Amino acid sequence: MTETVADHILARLRQWEVTDVFGYPGDGINGLLAAWGRADNQPRFIQARHEEMAAFQAVGYAKFSGRVGVCAATSGPGAIHLLNGLYDAKLDHVPVVAIVGQTHRSAMGGSYQQEVDLHTLFKDVASDFLETVTVPEQLPNVLDRAIRTAYARRAPTAVIIPADVQDLTYTPPSHAFKMVPSSIDRSGWESAPSDESLERAADVLNAGTRTAVLVGQGAAGAQAEVIEVADTLGAGIAKALLGMDVLPDELPNVTGPIGLLGSRPSYELMRDCDTLLTIGSSFPYSQFLPDFGDARAVQIDIDPHMIGMRYPYEVNLVGDAAATLRKLLPLLHRNKDRAWHDSICASVTRWKDVTRRRAETSADPVNPEYVAHALSPLLPDNTILTADSGSATNWYARHIRFRDGIRGSLSGTLATMGCAVPYAIGAKFAHPDRPVVALVGDGAMQMNGMAELITAARYSDDWDDPRLVIGVFNNRDLNQVTWEMRAMGGAPQFTPSQTLPDVSYAAFAAQLGLTGIRVEKPDDVEPAWREALTAPGPAVVEFITDPSVPPIPPHATWEQMEATAKSLIKGDPERKGVVKQGLKAKVRELVTGPHRPAGKERPDR
Repeated sequence: MTETVADHILARLRQWEVTDVFGYPGDGINGLLAAWGRADNQPRFIQARHEEMAAFQAVGYAKFSGRVGVCAATSGPGAIHLLNGLYDAKLDHVPVVAIVGQTHRSAMGGSYQQEVDLHTLFKDVASDFLETVTVPEQLPNVLDRAIRTAYARRAPTAVIIPADVQDLTYTPPSHAFKMVPSSIDRSGWESAPSDESLERAADVLNAGTRTAVLVGQGAAGAQAEVIEVADTLGAGIAKALLGMDVLPDELPNVTGPIGLLGSRPSYELMRDCDTLLTIGSSFPYSQFLPDFGDARAVQIDIDPHMIGMRYPYEVNLVGDAAATLRKLLPLLHRNKDRAWHDSICASVTRWKDVTRRRAETSADPVNPEYVAHALSPLLPDNTILTADSGSATNWYARHIRFRDGIRGSLSGTLATMGCAVPYAIGAKFAHPDRPVVALVGDGAMQMNGMAELITAARYSDDWDDPRLVIGVFNNRDLNQVTWEMRAMGGAPQFTPSQTLPDVSYAAFAAQLGLTGIRVEKPDDVEPAWREALTAPGPAVVEFITDPSVPPIPPHATWEQMEATAKSLIKGDPERKGVVKQGLKAKVRELVTGPHRPAGKERPDR
């Protein structure tokens, strides 16, 4: 049988060891769909409910596998729908390749149905590599470069293929003028900075007495080296949200997340340090880093385009995190004064007690902090966690204690709603033998998570470990925005925009044949998690949580407190609950006490 361009594309993907392509059909990729039929669905076409979800699934797959994620969509609206997921990949530096259909070449420029200027549409999101295939001889080079560039630049790329080109007979590039052959091999490599720059960095770090280390996702392959550097310098280690799984929280000098959703120990670590070492992170909020001039600083990042930002670093080391740290370690002097290190460990111990007591605080009806706090010790050691954007992100960041082997991610820089469930599905295809848990707000669940439950139900039999647990925080409010309005704008909750319909997510899951559990009492939280984690397939646990529980930042400014007070004075409909829960949360920070499980508090609580 004659090989078409579409046949060759799928064959080339297989050569690149691509096993799954996330997509949605349409006539702009009919040639590819027919080729999939001839190829016995290899690589496997995973049908999402929406092209945006296909892109998110590709991002989740790439984040948790380390391999390129591939998504496919038709021309016009299908291509447009990919954008949000591809921007998520761009901003979080994730390798994703989009294969997109286009109208026939003969119709282009004629305002034809579903004709969109795809180069203009994708020129920003796929700025590292974007090309349209107009003749068969452009392949395999265009596809190879898209994949290789996605890996090298850790970015989304896009290949556009007009519908009529997909059906053309494939002819390879010849050994001739204006032909571009290609190859597949992509050997591993490491980069490290010069000896001179390493010596300058060591001089800065050795001069410090109170060192803080900040790690992001770029430090993921350097766990042992980060631990050794921190031990040598007597440093504390804070984690950006995308680096939450880089180091286990069981280490006594790991202070947890940094930023508005961060921990008090991370805030104090940055406030009081005299030296900062940032490894593989582009954490954007400089107000949570040391005051300018208070600390000397060194940064390590593999991408020279991303280095030297966020803080006035004295030395910028461009290189792979592990390779750079291995070269740096012999130059570092051991800090024998452990007072700084010991104070950090004590602060971490106090913070863990604070978060426990906050989780134990009564609420109406369930405290969302307790939902995440109760889950943390129940997670199997090989769990993959995803979290959505919203108030649920606070509870993920502050209450999930990452152990060695547990992975986790979210939409870090784009902070888009609706990513957690498709991320989780992508993770299941990357690791079908591992349990996956998604923490989702009810707003994100209504936005698109409910539809993707259909995808989970469809493919659950394909996974060796069928456990996919989705925990929904049902508080009937777009809660993060509500709190931002209060704390930043001094505005009360605007119910027409903020109030959500009360949907039974557990009942919807049960309609699909999944396990559905609804929790309305604190005493039922832990048993519900246990039931979901032992379910024979995907499970949705719906927790009816209190929207008045405040996501208190590690350090509230006077302006934030004043703005929140003004919002309540102006008639916030939840003002009584907000005041009550806010006071309780602050009391739990200030007063120590014996451990009491949530739901079993003293009557005066």
